[in-house]
Amino acid sequence: MLNIDMAYNFIKEFILEQKSGDKLEQLKLPYSRGDLDPVMSEDTINYHYGKLYKTYVDRFNSKEGDPEFNEAGAFLHKIYFAQFHSPKSTNKPTGDIAEFINTNFTDFDKFKDEVEKAAMGIQGSGWVYLARNGSIKTIKNHSIRSDIVLLIDWWEHAWALDYQADKKKYLENIWKIINWETIDGLLR
Repeated sequence: MLNIDMAYNFIKEFILEQKSGDKLEQLKLPYSRGDLDPVMSEDTINYHYGKLYKTYVDRFNSKEGDPEFNEAGAFLHKIYFAQFHSPKSTNKPTGDIAEFINTNFTDFDKFKDEVEKAAMGIQGSGWVYLARNGSIKTIKNHSIRSDIVLLIDWWEHAWALDYQADKKKYLENIWKIINWETIDGLLR
C-alpha cells in the first residue's frame, strides 16, 4: 500500500489535477450529466456540479471569499465527482478495496452500516469518508485531507433535490454509483 504522502500526491496529481499554476480547474465529469440517474438526477448534477462546485473554483481563482474554504470545497468535490459511474444494482467492491473493507469491517454490509452511523451522526452538513487507515471519518464544513479513499458529500445540495429530507435513502442509493475501480486504484 502507498504511504499517506504518496497517496495524497497521487490524488492531487493524477486523479484531481488540482492546480494549474495558481489556478484551480474543475474536474471534467467522466460521465454525462444524466448517467447517474435515478440515483442522482441531472438536475442535481447541474446544480451541485454545474453551480456549487464551479463556484468554489471560480471564487478561489478570482481571490473572492475565503481561499482555504474555496480550495478545500473544490478539492473535496473533485474527489466526490470522480468516483462515480452509471448505476448498477449489484455494485460491490472488488480487488484491493474489497479486501481493505473486509479486513477493516468484516464485510461490505458492515462497512455500509458504519458509514451510515457516522453520516447520520452529523449535525447539519459535512462529509463522510473512508480513511486510508481503515476508519470512517467526518469533515465539518470543508477541509483538505490527505487520507481520503472514498468520500460522500453530506451537504443538503448533494441529496435534497432527489431525496427531499430522506438522507438515508440517498446513502442507500449512492453505493449503486460508486466506481470501485477508481476507489481500488487509490489503494495501489
